[in-house]
Amino acid sequence: MFKILERNELAAHIYQMVVEAPRVAAGCLPGQFLIVRVDEEGERIPLTICDYDREKGTVEIVVQSIGAETNQIAKMKAGDSFADVVGPLGNPSDLTKEDPEELKNKKIVFIAGGVGTAPVYPQAKWLKEHGVTADVIIGAKNKDLVILEERFKTVCNLYVTTDDGSYGRSGMVTKCLEDLVNEGHKYDLCIAIGPMIMMKFVCKLTKELGIPTIVSMNTIMVDGTGMCGACRLTVGDQVKFACVDGPEFDGHLVDFDQAMNRMKLYKNEETRLKLAEEEGETHKGHCGVCE
Repeated sequence: MFKILERNELAAHIYQMVVEAPRVAAGCLPGQFLIVRVDEEGERIPLTICDYDREKGTVEIVVQSIGAETNQIAKMKAGDSFADVVGPLGNPSDLTKEDPEELKNKKIVFIAGGVGTAPVYPQAKWLKEHGVTADVIIGAKNKDLVILEERFKTVCNLYVTTDDGSYGRSGMVTKCLEDLVNEGHKYDLCIAIGPMIMMKFVCKLTKELGIPTIVSMNTIMVDGTGMCGACRLTVGDQVKFACVDGPEFDGHLVDFDQAMNRMKLYKNEETRLKLAEEEGETHKGHCGVCE
């Protein structure tokens, strides 16, 4: 059992949890993810690692309550335990493999949307610890949905933008990036993490601007080890699996339309499960691809 040591509501339906998982904490790096199960009959839910503390043996996750199983996670409190926490899974960010001295010569911008803000934090933090201060653009629909702002301020140059202009800059993250470039900022690398539609349009813009771009693909996953094939996507002319080949890929080569169409295949099943949960019916024993 993996105990929840801390649980906080960051925004409406978005929760941060610190979980006791010494083996995961000992081996994880920024960019990787883990898979949790609420109980022995629960579905497997992939969640990116938001932070970790090797000395305390803890990992931090952020989950948004949007489906049947994530609703169950959202109801958990400090003192409750997950039946399983498996990880670290996936490949660490390529930034962790580069020479820190060479990284100091690069100007890096991160673009984070929604709960994609959470996996950006450990990368920006890792860079700061190695003497690199990146620019980070956080995008949200409105002020109430901006998360982790204060923590980001300690590790990067932060720009917050909201769709409705209720906080920070006004407009989409793409507009903020374009504005920064027009203001004289030059970038050697962009890393975008968030909803697929956001990453698609970020990549469209950065291709026009000539900025190499990495995206973290949040495709459907089941086992997280490459066996089920649910997370497959097309990158260039090759089929890749997000769980073992990624989750990070060259955003200018990803077929986003195909990936988004695959995500839609499970919408009806997820709706059925959510309704069943609301009516008090069991939804255990499913494969997990619909979460």
